[in-house]
Amino acid sequence: MKFIVSSNYLLKQLQILGGVINNSNTLPILDNFLFDLKNDELTVSASDLETTMSAKLKVESDSEGKIAVPAKLLLDTLKTFPEQPLTFVVEDNNTIELSSNHGKYALAYADGEEFPNPVELEDPSSTIVEADILASAISKTIFASGNDDLRPVMSGVFFQFKEDGLTFVATDAHKLVKYSREDIKANQDAEFIMPKKPLNLLKGILAGSESEVLIEYNDSNAKFTFDETQLICRLIDGKYPNYEAVIPKENPNKLTIERNQFLSSVRRVSIFSNKTTHQVRLKIAGAELNISAEDVDYSNKAEERLTCSYQGDDMQIGFNSRFLIEMLGNLTADEVMLEMSLPNRAGILTPVDGLDPGEKITMLVMPVMLNN
Repeated sequence: MKFIVSSNYLLKQLQILGGVINNSNTLPILDNFLFDLKNDELTVSASDLETTMSAKLKVESDSEGKIAVPAKLLLDTLKTFPEQPLTFVVEDNNTIELSSNHGKYALAYADGEEFPNPVELEDPSSTIVEADILASAISKTIFASGNDDLRPVMSGVFFQFKEDGLTFVATDAHKLVKYSREDIKANQDAEFIMPKKPLNLLKGILAGSESEVLIEYNDSNAKFTFDETQLICRLIDGKYPNYEAVIPKENPNKLTIERNQFLSSVRRVSIFSNKTTHQVRLKIAGAELNISAEDVDYSNKAEERLTCSYQGDDMQIGFNSRFLIEMLGNLTADEVMLEMSLPNRAGILTPVDGLDPGEKITMLVMPVMLNN
């Protein structure tokens, strides 16, 4: 088995696949990349048993073979090379020899047959989504998903495919984000919960890509295919909470404000907030928004005034500043609207502008009780 490949091209693909590999694996074989060569096509795979990702690379070769190569050793070596052709040759003594312009390097390899086979999806349903839309849906929602091992369904993103559009939801019980697209249709209704790790991998690769992604899924697994790459992952088992029931429908108090100004103000004021509650107080009267925070233990205090457009009764409401900062930072709109009903009911944050046709984002944030 022998092939020649460009060093930068190989490194770029392996760095993407390397994101799948865990720092500590139960099976030693999972510390390797699987190289499966069929003439001039090299398929490289990485897996952690839950998620398997593979990419097809064009190489110069007329041989075949299947070996598992140590991932960290190979990546560390490739990072040091300038752009040049590299030659890989499998030797008899269970090593693969890598030749560059300057030298030779031998890596011990393992038998490729030991590498776990990816799951075959039986009888899957499918939907096609543009890569940048999927990347956008993931990045707009994933930050709101939880990290609680006791509630695994909330640690992923809920995909809801319907014939009238696609919806992506994430929540950790304190904040919730619902991202929907009415300009893309699924051919049949389906729901599944995607874990965070494969979504982060997809987000990184798909951002700025022009391709289309074929999503295939059944009850237990999902498969994403685009360009020359394929990702298969196990879905999170369980029923997603009824998120529609949490979103308050009647919100008579509506505040519209410039996003960057609001975000900068909350960022500054939150530095002075209590380090456990991170509470900031919004006090709205007329066209003035007063943002304040206080840490009584250290006598730290901050207050800022902003002009805004507001319809509704004068009110005071407290929020966890970290959640507000995350949400405002994940929007790209120039202006946002915050809708509220009562100081103990959730606030709803939506972008006023900057959306594609058919795109909708609703962000919900639970209030913090104010200690007057």
